[in-house]
Amino acid sequence: MKFEGTERYVATDDLRMAVNASVALERPLLIKGEPGTGKTMLAEEVAASLGKTLIQWHIKSTTKAQQGLYEYDAVSRLRDSQLGDGKVEDVSRYIKHGKLWEAFTADEQVVLLIDEVDKADIEFPNDLLVELDRMEFFVYETGETIKAKQRPIIIITSNNEKELPDAFLRRCFFHFINFPSKETMKEIIAVHHPKIKTSLVQEALEMFFELRDIPGLKKKPSTSELIDWLKLLMADDIPDEVLKNRDPTKAIPPLYGALLKNEQDVQLLERLAFMHRREAR
Repeated sequence: MKFEGTERYVATDDLRMAVNASVALERPLLIKGEPGTGKTMLAEEVAASLGKTLIQWHIKSTTKAQQGLYEYDAVSRLRDSQLGDGKVEDVSRYIKHGKLWEAFTADEQVVLLIDEVDKADIEFPNDLLVELDRMEFFVYETGETIKAKQRPIIIITSNNEKELPDAFLRRCFFHFINFPSKETMKEIIAVHHPKIKTSLVQEALEMFFELRDIPGLKKKPSTSELIDWLKLLMADDIPDEVLKNRDPTKAIPPLYGALLKNEQDVQLLERLAFMHRREAR
């Protein structure tokens, strides 16, 4: 079976090729791209398309690689021993399985998402090298080795906030999700808003891409924010003419809170509008 995209996810030819290449090579697929380009959703749709279970491991700044394997609760075991619990000899009762353990021991092949790997400490990717390479790890407390019954399809996402180690990169198949073109964006919009008017899409896209091209924006609006903005435009029944006949002296788009996410960008647009008003005098 090959990934061909789904009804809910518009995948470019390059992205489909990257997913299928990583599966064929049995290497993790490292996906980079700016926030909001569908990196996390890709894993969900790959699992749905191939009919496989999805296991998600969302990484935080405090996440350690060991947590993906297992965690040993020594405190609970000590407490139980003090209470005279005879089951303390069974160390496995105090082992909490991590996401890699779940993926390795699944009876059928699963899709494992390691989401936003660059949020963790710089050593995090290196600490998983052996496990991802050999598809096994050793449990010191029980003396057992956990081996993958089926090699999972591993998708790793990164927002490019940190450089990842070379040794880690060498073990991955890499793909960068470019920001969608206008034509691809129209396909994405059609998936999320199938009944939207073509004229509204055309005018909204013009304003959206003009906004992204403004120099100095701290956070450019993303695909997910465009989808939210269009939903609001439809809900408030904003006429197409409001977008078509936009006034450069009023640089802030209607319902801008769905597109702009910080006050610096709002202030930048306000300054641009002020400059246009001065020039128009």
